[in-house]
Amino acid sequence: MEDNAKAHLIISGKVQGVYFRAETQRAALRLGVTGWVRNKRDGTVEADVEGAKKNVMALIDWCKSGSPLSRVDRVDVRWENYQGSLDTFEVRF
Repeated sequence: MEDNAKAHLIISGKVQGVYFRAETQRAALRLGVTGWVRNKRDGTVEADVEGAKKNVMALIDWCKSGSPLSRVDRVDVRWENYQGSLDTFEVRF
């Protein structure tokens, strides 16, 4: 059985207005992880991601590079207890 994991992310840099959320969703769906991503008022992007630990880690690595137009300065990761409560990955507003 594969180890599952959940991570809460805060991504800082030029990450709003550069298709970061849409590209994060695309990467998450490709990796088979579930969760959500949204812009925050302070200019950062926030995400909750869960699934197979290796795939969650792969999405975190993707977030460190980001979308082609973005500039990621930092990705803060907080590991949480896996819940398995979501069945897709969505962009929230």
